[in-house]
Amino acid sequence: MVAVTPQDSQDDSRLRYAWRVCSVTGLGLLLIGIAGSTLNVALPTVVRHFHAGALESGWILLSFLLVNTASLVFFGRVADLLGRREVYLGGFALFTLASLLAGLSPDVWFLVGMRVLQAIGAAMILANGTVIITDAFPPERLSQGMGVYIGTLSVAQLAGPTLGGLIAETAGWQWIFWVNVPAGLIALGWGAAVLRKMPRRPRQPVDALGNVLVFAALSALLLALSEAGSGGLGSPVVLTGAAVFVLLLPLLVLAERRSANPVLDLRLFGGRLLAYANLASFCNALARSALILVVALYFQAARGLDAFQAGLSVLPVPLGIGLASPIVGMLGRKVSPYALSIGGAVLSAAGLGTLMLTADPRTPYWVIGIGLFVAGCGSGTFLTGNTTQVMRALPQDSLGVVNGFRVMVMNIGIVISVGLSLSVLTSSVGPGLRAQVYAGTLSELSPVAVGQLMEGFQHAYAVLFTVAVAGALLAALARPRLR
Repeated sequence: MVAVTPQDSQDDSRLRYAWRVCSVTGLGLLLIGIAGSTLNVALPTVVRHFHAGALESGWILLSFLLVNTASLVFFGRVADLLGRREVYLGGFALFTLASLLAGLSPDVWFLVGMRVLQAIGAAMILANGTVIITDAFPPERLSQGMGVYIGTLSVAQLAGPTLGGLIAETAGWQWIFWVNVPAGLIALGWGAAVLRKMPRRPRQPVDALGNVLVFAALSALLLALSEAGSGGLGSPVVLTGAAVFVLLLPLLVLAERRSANPVLDLRLFGGRLLAYANLASFCNALARSALILVVALYFQAARGLDAFQAGLSVLPVPLGIGLASPIVGMLGRKVSPYALSIGGAVLSAAGLGTLMLTADPRTPYWVIGIGLFVAGCGSGTFLTGNTTQVMRALPQDSLGVVNGFRVMVMNIGIVISVGLSLSVLTSSVGPGLRAQVYAGTLSELSPVAVGQLMEGFQHAYAVLFTVAVAGALLAALARPRLR
């Protein structure tokens, strides 16, 4: 008979709590993932309803990404000071309310405004979910928890495209947003019941100047980058955004060096491992994030499928993430996160390379499906390995702000990915046809227009493939020091 020691009982209790916490944070990632992936597929339906032009169509997506990215570090710091549980649950409440109002939008710009509120709520969730997981799990089990946590993103992306297409074709575009309401209320209630209050750091004044400068500088930079492809480098928006960023950057560095409690502690980002791992994460996010959007547009604009069929067609991506993430999480106890990060980045590049070489309206679906599945497996593997590697390397008292920075870096990649991919994709057709691409109706015009658009798809895949290769190289450079 084996005696059960108090230490064993304590470890079992901690692990049970950790898995309950994982269910809460998984719901948060599920909520945000479904909201994003449903809209990526159903965007043409929303565009047609509001008769939106190319500018408005792009901002339905970009407004969320811009605000979410620029506010992540802020909410990481606020949670460090005011309480992680409170900020996290507040994010659920705000995201749910904004989703309800988004479905009531009378015009496209009101919808954009509600997407901004959704973005703030999502930032409150994303800046804290990974930290809550890291705090709950024992270090030796962290890769397992992280694998399941990342795997929930694949569940969201697995359900999202099909759900978005089905909703757009049957219930109406409003339900693309209203479907988040019951899910958000469930997540809020379960989170309030499960999450324990986490110790707060000593109350210190929030770096108000630093937060304002970070938000303004990032917004200016991301605005310039998102408009560069469609408007050209000489566009007034691009020039103004770049000038504001260049002006604010030295002011931000100066302000953060002088602040007693900086929102961006620059000393935390100087290590080799963190620097290269975050850059690899940026490249991987840039390479993968627009994939479902671009492929969904391919099936609707080039092949003439409806939103529901397009949603079914992109399922190999989340299926690959869903299979890879939990498997990699279990392997994490025997294989280093460093090796998993490299392997995932290489798989992502292989999948995107397959799509780049086979971009044609007549390509058999099984070929496209293999490319999407391999890219999905690569993303699931990389995300689990890279996230575990970074979180293990962080100082405990700075988890919130540094994780906010980590997610912000990924989101910058997402913003650039969406803006750049859409710009490269539509640059092959004339300005008058770009609205037809967003509306998914280009295939109804002429084979010539579709042929022109296929050049854009090839260029978009080529850009994403090149970035994925760069991500694999950077992942290899993030080698941890031998102890």
